Amino acid sequence: MASRVPSKHARDQALDFQGFFNDLQDWELSLKEKDKKMKTQPEEKDVSTTRGNVKNSSKLSGGPGVSLRQGQSKTETRQHEYSRNHDAISRISSSFMTEDSLPDAASEKELGNEYFKQKKFKDAIDCYSRSIALAPTAVAYANRAMAYLKIKRFQEAEDDCMEALNLDDRYIKAYSRRATARKELGKFKEATEDAEFALWLEPQNQELKKQYAEAKSLYEKEILQKASGAMKSSLHGEPKVGKSVVEVNGDTQGVRSTSSSSQGAGVAAIQDHFMSNRKTGKQEMKSSLQELASRAASRAMAEAAKNITAPNSAYQFEVSWQGFLGDRAIQARYLKAIPPNALPQIFKNALSAPILIDIIKCIATFFTTEMDLAIKFLDNLTKIPRFDMIIMCLSSTDKADILKIWDEVFTEKATPSGYADTLGKLRPRYCFKQ
Repeated sequence: MASRVPSKHARDQALDFQGFFNDLQDWELSLKEKDKKMKTQPEEKDVSTTRGNVKNSSKLSGGPGVSLRQGQSKTETRQHEYSRNHDAISRISSSFMTEDSLPDAASEKELGNEYFKQKKFKDAIDCYSRSIALAPTAVAYANRAMAYLKIKRFQEAEDDCMEALNLDDRYIKAYSRRATARKELGKFKEATEDAEFALWLEPQNQELKKQYAEAKSLYEKEILQKASGAMKSSLHGEPKVGKSVVEVNGDTQGVRSTSSSSQGAGVAAIQDHFMSNRKTGKQEMKSSLQELASRAASRAMAEAAKNITAPNSAYQFEVSWQGFLGDRAIQARYLKAIPPNALPQIFKNALSAPILIDIIKCIATFFTTEMDLAIKFLDNLTKIPRFDMIIMCLSSTDKADILKIWDEVFTEKATPSGYADTLGKLRPRYCFKQ
């Protein structure tokens, strides 16, 4: 049975009673102080009256002794009334201060969802904030991020998505919403990476495909604009000494402007090409800019390959891996930077089928030269959680590709018998019967 979500009125009423109890405690303390004073005053009066009427002892029975008993009776009456009222109030308040009516993280999140449906985004943010304060979850952070997106507070949305992914690094909605926030903040490269990773997690999601295509288009336009700006400066012969920086795939590549003292040979050649073909039309200009961007991207990839470091998570691995897409040699270097026994810890339950297939194909490229290392990678891949499920759910084409690699590369006649035995044991894990 779903837990009942208390209304705002019920929660406010519970808090009002809590405040009432605090006031009641203060009143109790003040009442005790008054009782002490009332007890002290009759005693002082009794002493003075006794001294003044010591000769008239026959009236003592109606004097001080009676006054003391009357004072005590009044105090006891007040205490009795206080106790009776306190018990009544306790019974009333306990009926309101039930476990169901007290605020909790889940009910606040659900209430935030209701406000969001009503397009009361600020009220929804308040509810999600209380939910996070009580018990932070990836869903609450991602929901608050969505509300921030609706009121165009994109930096807060990006920050909340970061918090959500710190709690759950496979949460697709958090990647998608962070991509949206980053796109609005002008971080097109990062937005493209987030959208691409979300699409890897859910390849058939049409909304994610659309989001990735849009982010990628904006990123490519940004690259072309920067490359075009640098090239136009060179073509107009502006006498600037130094470098115009073009950012491609996160790395900066220097394109030297024209100078009487120093010019790169490559840039000079590109300038000559442009100068000789300035009148050939916009299509050639665009083609040349794309070629320049491609060359810059290649240089960026080569530069990144010099500083390869092992990833700490599946997200880091997949972003870097896709950055080296199309260059098996660099991908192999990247894979070799990872200790084989670290693969289960890096991927945990986050290994995707496309990445697994790509890793196997990459291992095949250096299998014959580094057989021992290749087999260690193949062995540790099987130790990643959900490995068997991924293999079982592969398409028939992917299964056929693995079987072909296994038979033609991993278990060819040149494979030493010692390695062949190990590969024979691993084969059923990778190659189900077709």
